[in-house]
Amino acid sequence: YQPAPLSEKALPDTYVVQISALYKVPVIYSVVSGDEKGYFIIDSSTGIVRTRKNLKLEDFPVVFNVQATDSSDANKFNQVSVTVEVIDVNDFPPVFPSSLVEKRWEENLPPTQIVQLKAQDNDTGRNGFLTYGILSGDRLKFRIDEATGILYSTASFDYEEEPREYQIVIYAEDDGIPEKKRGYCTVIIKIID
Repeated sequence: YQPAPLSEKALPDTYVVQISALYKVPVIYSVVSGDEKGYFIIDSSTGIVRTRKNLKLEDFPVVFNVQATDSSDANKFNQVSVTVEVIDVNDFPPVFPSSLVEKRWEENLPPTQIVQLKAQDNDTGRNGFLTYGILSGDRLKFRIDEATGILYSTASFDYEEEPREYQIVIYAEDDGIPEKKRGYCTVIIKIID
């Protein structure tokens, strides 16, 4: 048996799976091995497995064995294994070390790297996997590498002819389940003569 993965936030008494043995007389179900930490309980007559306590993500997956025993003859039984996985819930949004970054930038420089932005996400796996993007600002003059968070200029700047300050709002987005979360950082670029 491989039931649908449980959320790490599943409460005690959450339904996991129903084990069912085909047999001519009633059977008694029991968990016989593999659940050393006591996460699961089985109803001896229905075969319904439920959680017994809160789940710790680091302990999973858990593979345990359920035995169905003939109710009138304990020497007649069979076993099946149950694999239970737990999904890390997307608890945390990405966070930039500073929500505001200011850079002074000389005019007439060729297109180049301006600054590397790096957000942190305290989730694991895909919930902590980040991509970067520009939420608002001059997309003709700036671009961001979505994997590395490096902000680049795509043109040179003219102190006399163009704006002397640019404001770009950058986001970091995780690949979370059930929903993606974002963190934001504003980059102010001051063009200098």
